[in-house]
Amino acid sequence: MYLIVTRNFPPEVGGMQMLMWGLSNSLAKHGNVKVFAESHKDELVHDKNLKFEITRISGIKILRKYRKAYLINDYLKKNKLVKIVIADHWKSLENIDFNLFKNKKTICLIHSKEINHEIDTNLNKRMNKSLSKVNHIISNSNFTKALAINCNVDKNKITVINPGVETYINPSNKNIIKAKELLSDAFPKLITVSRFDKRKNHEKVIMNIRNLREKSPKIKYLCVGHGEEEDNLKKLVNKLSLENQVLFIKDISPNFKSALLSESDLFIMPSIIYKKSVEGFGISFIEAAQNGLASIGGKDGGASDAIIHDQTGFICDGNDLSSIYESIINLLDNNKYKKFGENAKEFSKLFVWDLIIKKYLKLMD
Repeated sequence: MYLIVTRNFPPEVGGMQMLMWGLSNSLAKHGNVKVFAESHKDELVHDKNLKFEITRISGIKILRKYRKAYLINDYLKKNKLVKIVIADHWKSLENIDFNLFKNKKTICLIHSKEINHEIDTNLNKRMNKSLSKVNHIISNSNFTKALAINCNVDKNKITVINPGVETYINPSNKNIIKAKELLSDAFPKLITVSRFDKRKNHEKVIMNIRNLREKSPKIKYLCVGHGEEEDNLKKLVNKLSLENQVLFIKDISPNFKSALLSESDLFIMPSIIYKKSVEGFGISFIEAAQNGLASIGGKDGGASDAIIHDQTGFICDGNDLSSIYESIINLLDNNKYKKFGENAKEFSKLFVWDLIIKKYLKLMD
């Protein structure tokens, strides 16, 4: 039996949430799964007809983690069939009684910004104390593994397993028509699907749109998502008079998102390191690839695991406007983006959950 302990789970939106959702669903094909997750206002609708059992933990945040640990400890005492415990974050394990993990295999996932704590700081010590008690540490990319080793995490415990994606579902004709109407006769059509935060680097893409407009007056840039930087990005668009070139879209269905991706020419997210925040992998690159899109990602982070440089896209310096600009021009030159998009679609097949879950199962043997 698999026990999954997570702070990140749908219907909350995000890459981590979808990772833990995909992992839970995939493991449920191989055995019984029990999930402990945070409460959410839409949980009753979301949790209907699940393939696994889930307990939602509510309450004030500062107390919730202790209540959650108490319930997990109690569950482990009563359920001797639990053989594997998987956590999404070292903090998810911090308050659990590790004596209850005897005769069980314990696994903790790591992601870049959650472990990026300077050596000998309180957070770094807490992190390493928690991770020292698990059998295996799963890193979402080679970049994250290197970062963890630099933060004194035991390298012998770390295995790199990239996040998986759901099997591709074709967008409906209705959504394809809707996407075509939105984009009209635009070219090139660039798209980013992500939270609006500093590390995603929408700002420099928008600044490049101003330069690219001189060369390609029909250019369009779709920013799909939401986040704390939304107002600042909209102000920048207004300042640069790019209202007709940059569109902001949010709260859309997964099917319409696929339609927008399939009608676009190029996915772009040249991520940077912002304070301690850094892109660990970038599952959105793989989702774009499923739709036949080449991608441009930043060198700072785990994009190199999701993009094969000069084959499925380009890795650029997200801090350098010229590097982003040259990557875009290079992909558009002689329609290179089409061939790279075909390569990307083939590459994305390596990331479907039915294949990724085999790597987890092998580690658990």
